[in-house]
Amino acid sequence: MKKLRFILEFPPECSDKPLTYHLVKDYDIKINILRGTISAGKEGKLLVEFEALEENLEGGRKFLESEGIRLVPIDRQVVLEKEKCIHCGACTAVCFTGALILSQTDWQLLFEPDKCVACQLCVEACPLNLITVSF
Repeated sequence: MKKLRFILEFPPECSDKPLTYHLVKDYDIKINILRGTISAGKEGKLLVEFEALEENLEGGRKFLESEGIRLVPIDRQVVLEKEKCIHCGACTAVCFTGALILSQTDWQLLFEPDKCVACQLCVEACPLNLITVSF
C-alpha cells in the first residue's frame, strides 16, 4: 500500500460529480479528505490523502484527469528549528492533523511528519518564526 497527498482542483462543471465514490468503488482507493472548499457549480479544491496499491493509485489519477480534475502533488516539507524552540505550544493549537503535539511527559514539542499536510498554519502561529515550509 502506498499513500499520496494531493490538492484536487475542480472546475465548475465537475463540482457535482460523485468522483470520490468512483475512486473508492472502481479503484479501491482509501480517501482521507483533509481540507476542502467546494460547492456545486463553482470551482473547488480538496486536500486529500489517497491510500491504495500503486497501480490503483495510477488508475485513479488517470480517471480524475480524464474528468477534468487537476491533481497537484503535495511535496512540501515542514522544517522546524528544534534547538531554538521554547516549546510554547502555539503551533500545536492550530495543527488540525495532530502532526505537532506537546509530549505529556516532558512538555517537549514532537513533530510527526507522516501526519503533516503542509497547510502552513503552524508557520504563522510560531512566535519565534522557527517553522518553515520548503518545496
